[in-house]
Amino acid sequence: MSVPAKKPRATYQDLVRVPEPRVAEILEGELVVSPRPAGRHAVAAAMLAGHLAPLYIGGPSSPPGWWILSEPELHLNEPEDVAVPDLCGWRRERLPRPPAGVEFRVSPDWVCEVLSPATERVDRSRKLRIYVRAGVSHVWLLNPVERLLEVLRRDGERWMLVGACSGDEVVTVEPFADIPLPLGDLWLDSTSDLL
Repeated sequence: MSVPAKKPRATYQDLVRVPEPRVAEILEGELVVSPRPAGRHAVAAAMLAGHLAPLYIGGPSSPPGWWILSEPELHLNEPEDVAVPDLCGWRRERLPRPPAGVEFRVSPDWVCEVLSPATERVDRSRKLRIYVRAGVSHVWLLNPVERLLEVLRRDGERWMLVGACSGDEVVTVEPFADIPLPLGDLWLDSTSDLL
């Protein structure tokens, strides 16, 4: 019986050859290509960024502050993983200013993955393993179809669920516990033309 040949690790050149409008990532050595976000997904990410960004992206004189960014290219771990989360944030004391190029090599403090049928399996498995190895402190899993936010905190080499919020609640959750977040603002209603 022959053993199948080991698949070569994907390279950054493999990633940049993926045509637009796809999202390409290298996760645990494998090139993973996903469709661009659909309406519900895009609206949830944009609305969440809108709630968080104005409160944390103040001027340089507003530490501790955060950088909240949409779809940055994270270069993490050895061998290198290249992940593109929907949103993520860095405390300014760890990342005083974003890099000039597209490659972010400082692990974020917080990541939000907006779940969709095309990405949920990868977001819940490979990406969570990558983020815990990279030292990310918090991950939010936001499901706009189920109208559910799961809040995870890193506990050593695993994730601990510290909260699950749903519906139209107004919640305060870590790491942004001082910001009331109206979940109802994140969901498209069922009559939307974007569904």
